[in-house]
Amino acid sequence: MQLNRLKPCFDKRRQTIWSCLVAVALLWHARPARADDNGPVLPLPEAQANSEKEMRPYRELIEHTRAAIDMVPIPGGQFMMGSPATEPDRKADEGPQHQVKIDPFWMAKFEITWDVYEVWMFDLDEQRRKHHKLAMNLRDKKAWEFQEAQPTPPYTDMTFGMGKRGYPAICMTQFAAKVFCEWLSAKTGRYYRLPTEAEWEYACRAGTSTAYSFGDDVDKLEDYAWYFDNADESYHKVGKKKPNPWGLYDMHGNVAEWVLDQYIPDYYKQFDGKVAVNPLAIPTKLYPRVVRGGSFDDDPDMLRSAARGQSTPKWKEQDPQIPQSIWYHTDARHVGFRIVRPLKRPSAAERRQKWDKSSPQIDRRMGR
Repeated sequence: MQLNRLKPCFDKRRQTIWSCLVAVALLWHARPARADDNGPVLPLPEAQANSEKEMRPYRELIEHTRAAIDMVPIPGGQFMMGSPATEPDRKADEGPQHQVKIDPFWMAKFEITWDVYEVWMFDLDEQRRKHHKLAMNLRDKKAWEFQEAQPTPPYTDMTFGMGKRGYPAICMTQFAAKVFCEWLSAKTGRYYRLPTEAEWEYACRAGTSTAYSFGDDVDKLEDYAWYFDNADESYHKVGKKKPNPWGLYDMHGNVAEWVLDQYIPDYYKQFDGKVAVNPLAIPTKLYPRVVRGGSFDDDPDMLRSAARGQSTPKWKEQDPQIPQSIWYHTDARHVGFRIVRPLKRPSAAERRQKWDKSSPQIDRRMGR
């Protein structure tokens, strides 16, 4: 009899417990997605994909600012890297040609512009956040590590009067470009990095096997690139020429672009007759490292899909600082970069062993 009287109380308690469990479940599923070691992900449905078929173009927004990076999906596949011995202006370091297998990734549609680069360089996102009296979120806190140790103020105008808004950022070291990627990864929760040399050439060729992504006719270069003959000794706003077949702009010319690799003249020899899978020449010394694509200051031969450029200490020749800057190449007005995001996010261990590995190690807190 007493149990029957207590039954409504038990039912009410059961309903309360059940409601709490439902609420907890809803909160769990609605929580911000985690991104391994980069904190919570900035919500962006178009950027989500679990397979290559689900990959779509998206615009990566830089929180608290109007700056954005357009990302284009690049399908995985296999291609012939390097140039044939019959290609005009071919250099020895472009061979032997060899098969390379590449996993799918997204690549920036344009070279990284000053509009985006200076958000990190000058804390523009933090200034706007404070202006609007917004508290730091978890992404802001995670990214702060890479803003505390950001480039010191440049001793001169790093655009050299060539233009800023909509123009490619230039004169950064490969190290600076890599730290920018770390900051962006923390800021968005999505993993970004520089492309490998193989990824860059694969994306530049966009399924072609000719000297340029538009064919072999150098007379058509005018339509696709800014180079020595038409650039008037200056870089130009990104995206003003025709894109390659995969929708990437300025892969030929405008500014040469940093990749992750050490420059090794005979690096391709080890892959002769084999299929290289996602190759990367992990850097073991500061110079030379690879830049790709040629620039506004180059002749057509350096704009070919297979052409390889390399860094040199001369890129710091006019830097008056002692010690010289770890952030700027004052004499590399022709060098910028674009970024990629692999579909399969590497683990922290994979990043340490391959993607982030580099010698010599540089301390971001060195100042200059």
